[in-house]
Amino acid sequence: MKKEGKIKILYIDDEMNNLIGFKASFRLDYQVLIANNTTEALDHLNKHPDIQIVFCDQRMPDKTGVEFFEETRAQFPYPIRILLTGYTDIESVIDAINRGHIFRYVKKPWTDADIRSAINEASQFYTTTSMLALKNQELQRAYQELDKFAYSVTHDMRGPMLSILGSIQVMQYMDDISEIREMMGMLEETVRNLDTFIQNIHDYYNLKRGELQIEDIDFNEIVEEQKNIYKITIQLNGINFQTHIDQRQEFRSDRMSLVIILNNLLSNAFKYQKKDNPDKIVELDVSVHDGKAMIRISDNGIGIPEKYLGEVFNMFFRATSTAVGSGFGLYNVKDALNKLDGEITVDSIPGEKTVFTVTIPSK
Repeated sequence: MKKEGKIKILYIDDEMNNLIGFKASFRLDYQVLIANNTTEALDHLNKHPDIQIVFCDQRMPDKTGVEFFEETRAQFPYPIRILLTGYTDIESVIDAINRGHIFRYVKKPWTDADIRSAINEASQFYTTTSMLALKNQELQRAYQELDKFAYSVTHDMRGPMLSILGSIQVMQYMDDISEIREMMGMLEETVRNLDTFIQNIHDYYNLKRGELQIEDIDFNEIVEEQKNIYKITIQLNGINFQTHIDQRQEFRSDRMSLVIILNNLLSNAFKYQKKDNPDKIVELDVSVHDGKAMIRISDNGIGIPEKYLGEVFNMFFRATSTAVGSGFGLYNVKDALNKLDGEITVDSIPGEKTVFTVTIPSK
């Protein structure tokens, strides 16, 4: 039975005695695959993408070891290539090393100590290059997200600013006080939307850069803060905001992350109401049991089409143009929950209701 975690090695040689000897010597310490020609070697490489090290004899009947490594380098860039060679081939080997196609060479006839030394060096190099490749992929994704982030932020901020500037220019030529008041109301709404957008960017920055500060959480206190924040919004829009908190045991978590989660979910529940609905309702239920907090926020607003339910947590995604939004809020919610090892589900019927259910373990 093969042990997990063994370094996987491919040995290529046209002499069967060498193959048998190599496998017999190293099979207990490494996972050894053997091939007596380059065709078999390619088959192994295709079937085993986790091969870390490839040993290949320089003198092969169909092609040299250097030629094999040169031909396969682009298709299989990650395995570390080691050439087995006699003294008569040393010039070609040095040339291959200088061109960077092989990691090192081992002189024939090899000893167990030579091979083990080569494997140890190659394994360390493989680990380093694999980590570097992974970091490069992560960096590339980060650059792509940053490009999208910068474009969207500048676009979404410039729009409201131009609206404000245009309104001011129009107001300079107004004499009717009712028209001025109407324009001032539009300006106020624009500034509020811009402030919300800036707050979402601030939340995003805090989530990305900040470390968790674990402390005792009183959900009654946090919910009361949210009620005060949205007091005017609730009154002006005629929303029936109902809350229920059932916390009978200690709960520890990061307060800022919890506030970000609640604030963004409540903001959406208030924002995406049906304007002509005389019975607007938003309900917030929090219960703490068995070391977990369950937060349920429901509303009877415009809802979310089923085809968008899997995308609402993506950065900049907006499922509707009914209300102005940045597409940051639910992304920040998801990001905060990832840090808290929490989960969120959404259930919605367009035109009837939307329910977000959040589950967060105590730290």
